[in-house]
Amino acid sequence: MKVLLCGGAGYVGSHAAKVLMHEGHEVWVYDNLSEGHRAAVPEGRLIEGDLHDRLALERALREKQIEAVMHFAASCYVGVSVTNPAEYYHNNVVGTLSLLEAMRYVGVKRIVFSSTCATYGVPDVVPITEAEKQSPINPYGFTKLVIEHALADYSHAYGWGYAALRYFNASGAAADGTIGEDHDPETHLIPLVLEVALGKRKNVKIFGDDYPTPDGTCVRDYIHVDDLAAAHLAALEQLEDGTQLKLNLGTGSGASVLEVIEACRHVTGHAIPAVVAPRREGDPPALVADAREANRVLNWQPQHKEIGSIVESAWGWHQKHPEGYGD
Repeated sequence: MKVLLCGGAGYVGSHAAKVLMHEGHEVWVYDNLSEGHRAAVPEGRLIEGDLHDRLALERALREKQIEAVMHFAASCYVGVSVTNPAEYYHNNVVGTLSLLEAMRYVGVKRIVFSSTCATYGVPDVVPITEAEKQSPINPYGFTKLVIEHALADYSHAYGWGYAALRYFNASGAAADGTIGEDHDPETHLIPLVLEVALGKRKNVKIFGDDYPTPDGTCVRDYIHVDDLAAAHLAALEQLEDGTQLKLNLGTGSGASVLEVIEACRHVTGHAIPAVVAPRREGDPPALVADAREANRVLNWQPQHKEIGSIVESAWGWHQKHPEGYGD
């Protein structure tokens, strides 16, 4: 299948491109490189362009004879979404609607969308099933929920097939160490902790140690990026006209901030000093997936369920690429 990956030069998108190409799909990456990396894109597969440039999107969809889209391109920092919501509505809502309209004009009717567990807000029950009410507590989660609703409406009105995949915490790196996680600024916990082990930071901050969790620190479900990529492939293969999939992607178990730091200490052999800082606005105490529906519908199971093995893969990438992609 000929697939356009919007945001395919980014963290999850680049791993999905690798998996799709390995399985024989024809992959094209559409990215403005504002967050992604040219070096993360397979040779000759990059189309530089912006989501807000609808004519460029239409041209890419038409010229490459695209049959399906995977949409990874979005602003994704919870804290920044609170302080600068305008950026998030512009990129995540307006930009995505530009993509949907380009697809509609050209006649592409299948899309796999990167949604998020942030659409649930503070859940009533953990682990979280897809039946949990979606009440986001930050603009990032709300912008993703807006697009979930848009996709449902497009599917109803225009017969589109879509999958909204609600990620929990993407983590780790490709097993061969060729691609991994490189953000600027970095806000994700595992790479931040590993930067201390690399000597790039003096310590790691723990944002709040008084949450209603077993050790007082936030609990998250860390899902390996290769497992996310495999789920995207499985979802793509399920899409037909009118298909509507809304699925959690996680391991079903959580790790606290303190547990992640301890795993990094064990894997790296470094002490990794940690200091407690005030809570961040918009952080729920615990987010853990009930992913049984994805297991059933996609015939998919995460292969990396232990936080230690996820950290090991990330550490392998960061050791080989201490400055990231260097672009």
